Amino acid sequence: MAAETEEKPSGELDQDTLERLVRGAQRGDALAMDELLGVLTPYIGRICGPVALQDGADATQEALIQVFRNIRQLKTPSALFGWARTVAVREAVRYAKQRRRVVVSELDDEPAPDDLELASDVDDALRRLSPEHQAVLTLRHIEGLSEKEVSEILAVPIGTVRSRLFRARHLFRNAWQ
Repeated sequence: MAAETEEKPSGELDQDTLERLVRGAQRGDALAMDELLGVLTPYIGRICGPVALQDGADATQEALIQVFRNIRQLKTPSALFGWARTVAVREAVRYAKQRRRVVVSELDDEPAPDDLELASDVDDALRRLSPEHQAVLTLRHIEGLSEKEVSEILAVPIGTVRSRLFRARHLFRNAWQ
């Protein structure tokens, strides 16, 4: 998925609406910000949750704050989702690293209603991975990004992405068993 044809969150916006909302938010228009917030919140939450785990909501909130605090720096409105994804990944990894320094608590997230045991097992296996491995798995397998796109977002060489992905898959399988 290339940046130009990037998947947009649900409630898809056409280019004109997106540009109008971004430009309005850059001028401080509260209504434009509110509408963008409604579109970006689930998108960023979907990125932060699997990486930051029980701190996913906090990472999402912090990422949204960073997006709106720095939205004036965004030069091309059509790049909003890619830029927001980069901010979200950085915040999620930061929260996951903080959590690693603290004793991991019990499961706080609400598992999927259809299979509680499976959701709990997946969450447990993800918790055992480093934040870097959680991020690479989330971006590659949940977000469906290419290795090159993951490399750009994480600001690491593609070889590093490949080795982290290989190691993350191996560690996830071991944790799963």
